[in-house]
Amino acid sequence: MENNRIISSLCYFSIFFAGFILPLIVWLVIKDTEVRYHAKSALLSHLLLYVPLLIGGLALVLFGFLNYDSSPPGDLMAIVSIVFVIFIALFSLAIVIWNIYRGIKVLNNEEAA
Repeated sequence: MENNRIISSLCYFSIFFAGFILPLIVWLVIKDTEVRYHAKSALLSHLLLYVPLLIGGLALVLFGFLNYDSSPPGDLMAIVSIVFVIFIALFSLAIVIWNIYRGIKVLNNEEAA
């Protein structure tokens, strides 16, 4: 059981060194239901980092095309870009903190699936 807790915890901590690859591999290879639960949870939280990047990137591209003919497009685009970058930074920080919290909680055996 100690190995299962370490593997489950590593899935959360892999946000620092392996991204979504380690939780995906653990989720596909390991057969223990508790480890699979934590691997899937870590995988989803790691993939959440890409959602605002995709949505925001598409929005900025579309906004750039729609605002192309206006006279001062640079000012508004700069403000939207800065706000978006701040949002992504805060969102990413929250996800990293959440993964650290969950990894420590699993490692200390305070949480079961």
